[in-house]
Amino acid sequence: MSAFRTPRSHTDRLRNRIADGDMVRVAEEALRVMDSSRGTWGGGWEQVLDQLRDLPAERRRELLHALADRFGQAGDDTEDRCRHLALCGLVSEGLDDDPLAAERHRALDDLARRQTFWYAARFDVLARAELAAGRTLAAPVVAVVRRAALDAYRADDLTALARQLTDPVLNVGEAWAEQAMRDTTTPDWQALLRHLLTATASKPTAKWDKEARALLGMLGPDAVRERLLSWLTLVGRPRTLPLEPRAWEPDINSAYDPYNATALRGLAWLLSLLPPHPGTARALGALVETSLRKVAGIGPRNPKVANAGVVALARIDSEAALAELARLATRVTYKNTAKLLDTALEARATALGLSREEIEELAVPAYGLTEVGRATYRLGEATALLEVQGTRAVLGWRNAAGKPVKSVPAAVKRDHADELKELKTAVKDVDKMLSAQSERLDRQFLARRTWPYAVWRERYLDHPLVGTLARRLLWTIDGRTAGYADGELRTLADEPLPPGTRVELWHPVGHEPAEIVAWRDWLERHGITQPFKQAHREVYLLTDAERATRTYSNRFAAHVLRQHQFNSLAALRGWRNKLRLCVDDSAPPATRELPEWGLRAEYWIEGDGEEYGLDTTDSGTYLRLRTDQVRFYPVDAPENWAHCYGGEYAMWLRDGQDPVTPIPLEDIPPLVLSEVLRDVDLFVGVSSIGNDPTWQDGGPGGRFQEYWTSYGFGELNQSAETRRLLLERLVPRLAIADRCTLEGRFLHVKGDRHTYKIHLGSGNILRTPNDQYLCIVPKSDPSAPRTGYLPYEGDRMLAVILSKAMMLANDTKITDPSILSQL
Repeated sequence: MSAFRTPRSHTDRLRNRIADGDMVRVAEEALRVMDSSRGTWGGGWEQVLDQLRDLPAERRRELLHALADRFGQAGDDTEDRCRHLALCGLVSEGLDDDPLAAERHRALDDLARRQTFWYAARFDVLARAELAAGRTLAAPVVAVVRRAALDAYRADDLTALARQLTDPVLNVGEAWAEQAMRDTTTPDWQALLRHLLTATASKPTAKWDKEARALLGMLGPDAVRERLLSWLTLVGRPRTLPLEPRAWEPDINSAYDPYNATALRGLAWLLSLLPPHPGTARALGALVETSLRKVAGIGPRNPKVANAGVVALARIDSEAALAELARLATRVTYKNTAKLLDTALEARATALGLSREEIEELAVPAYGLTEVGRATYRLGEATALLEVQGTRAVLGWRNAAGKPVKSVPAAVKRDHADELKELKTAVKDVDKMLSAQSERLDRQFLARRTWPYAVWRERYLDHPLVGTLARRLLWTIDGRTAGYADGELRTLADEPLPPGTRVELWHPVGHEPAEIVAWRDWLERHGITQPFKQAHREVYLLTDAERATRTYSNRFAAHVLRQHQFNSLAALRGWRNKLRLCVDDSAPPATRELPEWGLRAEYWIEGDGEEYGLDTTDSGTYLRLRTDQVRFYPVDAPENWAHCYGGEYAMWLRDGQDPVTPIPLEDIPPLVLSEVLRDVDLFVGVSSIGNDPTWQDGGPGGRFQEYWTSYGFGELNQSAETRRLLLERLVPRLAIADRCTLEGRFLHVKGDRHTYKIHLGSGNILRTPNDQYLCIVPKSDPSAPRTGYLPYEGDRMLAVILSKAMMLANDTKITDPSILSQL
């Protein structure tokens, strides 16, 4: 490459070469210009290019061939070759010579495998030259030009080129778009597809709706719904034409094509103009979740499409659409989409004269269940039984004689295919809603909700779907605790409890330990597995250390957490948090607002590390956090902020505000303190690096060795203590009970090769002799069979400990080479 020169110096040198009349030397100087400018022909470099364009046609033809003769100098680099071809294209405009047509065609083929290109490289010149030669651009090339034209730094001529490229209507490479183009061959359908591409605003305008309704009138709403829903089932599938990401690019093959994403927004809006249909609401809900799925290096796949799905659901006046909005509100953590969901639900609640909580309760559909957790369907001579078992819906079958059969009868597959499809869809819908409702109920402890008895029975205990969860929980009815067993609400003594007046969700805070243990025994006696920890819920009472610090708790300070996992958990539990970047910026702590109590909880955190790329993602986001205090303030107090690198938090005072002191912990209601600290314990227990069995070397530079060891084998936190108490009851019932003993922080397991100690907090393992560390990375398998009766769902670490114990008790049967090498 030549030394860098200014455009003016190149202009002077080129003028001299042109005056000499030697086009070979002009070509060499033009290539030096290209090297110096790196193909950027804008700004001052345009004057250099003008000199070449102003040459007479014959001289330009000589120059073109001289440049073509030197094409071999471009080497094998795609961008260098494309820049050389672009220079030839700029010189040859208006000429009929095309000596590098074959090379240009190959370069465009290479370009078609890119996500986009930098405009300054002028790859668009190659496309224009191809069109000028009378050839059409391949569909993948059209796609990359369109994507490049959407870039924020696009130039007008690139945008104009993209507008010229009207065929195909959508970009190839995505299954849904290709199917849509195959399905839209008539002019009216083509017009509909093109109309979808005009959905560029945040929500549809009256004009957009008017044009859409006219198209729907010509095509018919049922036909449009059927096709659009079939397209939506393909959204998010692997690309049909994989792209080749460059070293610095994120996972572009898992992202949406940004050009097609506009059409997806229009598709969502269009569905909201059709008559309400359960399939529409279901598909839009799936589109929202698919569009928010995380992609490496990008984040949520496409929030704009997700938001369009929410806008569409909010415009549909149906129970199914309301149910999807309510379900999504319990699942979505992306801030802007969550805000849209809140706004939609608040608007619906206001329109009906209800509270937000009431609208969420009423939004839960029965999904065809005719009694709590159960429905039967007659399909010919066979009977289908849809039944909720725990947190899953199961579809069973009986033949004409009423005898259970393992698989779907052949006659049902043959004669009732549509009904069978609907039943299988209902099973999936029930599974999704069960998960959402379980999470909603788990967050009710801080909602200060009470219900009139009759309302509670209708919306909870006797609701066909919610009842499967509510009947596994404990409730307080007019001050008396009750659980549901043997078809009735019963007291601790198993006496039926008559109807009452007011109902609230039971919480162990404020109850004597003996009573809590008695209710745990009651659940076990009746074989009830709670959907989440309630009777076994951890209780976090004020400690002497917290009385000494008065206004803050250090109980969960000095931990190292995986930031992205912490951020996701915090959002799921209703906390507001900002990812820490390794930049000169500040952020508030992780915050949970509790308006029902007039309080705001804060968990003080900071980014960990200094080395970009080692301690951060490629985008500069910290991989890990360090934790500090938990504090409480009035809900309307000014926020504290601290630098993302770390340092003291300070209250940000605006408009003459006065600082507000934190509230003493002894003034925080015990239920609030317990639930907030339980959340924080969950964040640490799940996202601490101490839980990762592969970090035995202490991580980057070994600097986390001391923390990893102290956490992975140290004192038990409150949730691990709860786990230990439960294991005391479970271990004697295990098939390997004679090989297991509980001692302090560990479950000891005697194998044939060694004896092992499994830490009850982290699940990490030490083996004899000399407490050597044994690394076993648990596999995530939600479908794995459960080990006997468990009193509650959701403790993954308990499942990990039990599965490791089962394996190590039979260590002579282990076949995994990575484990055997350590034994």
